[in-house]
Amino acid sequence: MIGIFGGTFDPIHHGHLRAALECLEQLRLDQIRFIPLKTAVHRPPPVASPRQRAAMLEAALAGEPRFILDLREFKRSGPSYTYDTLASLRAEIGGSRPLCLLLGSDAYAGFLSWYRPLEILRLAHLVVMHRPGYPPLTDTALADLYRERACQDSRELALHPSGSILLYAMTPLAISSTQIRALIAAGLSPRYLLPDTVLGYINNERLYLP
Repeated sequence: MIGIFGGTFDPIHHGHLRAALECLEQLRLDQIRFIPLKTAVHRPPPVASPRQRAAMLEAALAGEPRFILDLREFKRSGPSYTYDTLASLRAEIGGSRPLCLLLGSDAYAGFLSWYRPLEILRLAHLVVMHRPGYPPLTDTALADLYRERACQDSRELALHPSGSILLYAMTPLAISSTQIRALIAAGLSPRYLLPDTVLGYINNERLYLP
């Protein structure tokens, strides 16, 4: 099974990496592809350039061979729609291998407003990462969708290429890229919130300074 982890990664931090590692091991994934967005649709545009974000990802993912940097979004023009990304990946790997789209509970809260959301479920499973005790099912339509597609055991994901929704309670780490950028802009250190290799790159590039 292949995990898909998309985002702006502006910058990537330990919250991203820990969540990915837990999913990799607990869901028995073969690999996780980190796919940075080129043109964000549901969030402000990134501060760092595609080149800088790719370099930070390379630094962060080094040492874990099952974490793969996938730059397909940077090579395509137009908005970065998840449906298009998954469709291009399906064209490469075929229709039988399970794909698991990893997303946080905040992203899942807006899932039905995404471009072709139900068709996304024809291409991949959804793994919704949430804080223990706070499943992201407050919206009625999302709750209904979950009941239709619920997967109670992660081992079931390997039986089909797509279509299920799994709620995964991850270790909560209250770290955000916004927080890191704000600390740097204020002249404070974000050390221990992100890998030292990434922080070294940020300092060398003088990223996120006012």
